[in-house]
Amino acid sequence: MSTPAAPLLTLVGRDTASAPPATDDRVAPDRAAWAELMRLPALFTVPGDTLAGVAAAGARPGPRVLLPIGSSLCLYAAGMVLNDWADRAEDAVDRPHRPLPSGRIRPAAALTAACGLTGAGLLLAARAGRPALAVAAPLAATVWAYDLALKHTPAGPAAMAAARGLDLLMGAAASGSARRAAPSAALLGCHTLAVSAVSRRETTGGSVAAPLAALAATGALTRLVTHRRVRLPAGRRAAAAPGLPGPTPGGAARTTPAGAVTAALAAAYAATAARPYFHAALNPSPPLTQRAVGGGIRATVPLQAALAARSGATATSLLIAALAPAGRLFARRRAMRKVSIT
Repeated sequence: MSTPAAPLLTLVGRDTASAPPATDDRVAPDRAAWAELMRLPALFTVPGDTLAGVAAAGARPGPRVLLPIGSSLCLYAAGMVLNDWADRAEDAVDRPHRPLPSGRIRPAAALTAACGLTGAGLLLAARAGRPALAVAAPLAATVWAYDLALKHTPAGPAAMAAARGLDLLMGAAASGSARRAAPSAALLGCHTLAVSAVSRRETTGGSVAAPLAALAATGALTRLVTHRRVRLPAGRRAAAAPGLPGPTPGGAARTTPAGAVTAALAAAYAATAARPYFHAALNPSPPLTQRAVGGGIRATVPLQAALAARSGATATSLLIAALAPAGRLFARRRAMRKVSIT
């Protein structure tokens, strides 16, 4: 039995029901195999980590943000390739159509690619600055530790959550202060933890507790994101005292344009994740559990966008939100139709 893949994408790496990838005359077979191995359509879920981290640090994304985004993409792809390299013996029995067991990509080439992508990710982080590299190094270590040692242990979900949080912190560290982004990283990590707990039973089903816990976590995260505590300037705190006119700390965020955008994106996050979790709780069969995992993965993007809006970066949040339909459109291309993102 296989478990979910590398942590950088949260849970990206296991497909249990997909058919062998269809070939396309316009795409060489080796290119299609590498696209499948790297879960190419799921790349669109990665930049939101960096952009949400930049927003949480109080900065605006500029040209230099491409460096931590590139680092995240490389480390994600490395994790996906390493995941299948580590699972090649199991996949030869359970999923022989995958690129490594089917012979479309040699194991040595996959391991070399994983090492090269990891090195490229660390190099890009170094170019972004020492603070970014200080986060990218443990992120890379977490990815490798998960794929090679932690995947089948109780520490697996926590490793994936840590990797997702670190990815957000790398964007913050490259733009300002990673400490300011710690709350956003924690919220994103909690979402990852909930989805990963569901994904551990996606091949066998039978777990009611995991989707119920993920459903409860989704509700709690939605509330935490939309009920952000606003710090008022010192001269306005007296006006916020009970019985006096003025904005209250608990309601100020909801009266601003950024607050309205945050609420809308948080609602999109809840709607994307909650329904498949609920269905999996009612009937924890493998197909519905797999749909719940897919819904949790897709919900990552609106959550990233909501976290950016929560930080007051409305334009950045809308940019992140636009990655979701772009990823779906890319996945529907004829050459990518059978490339799994889970």
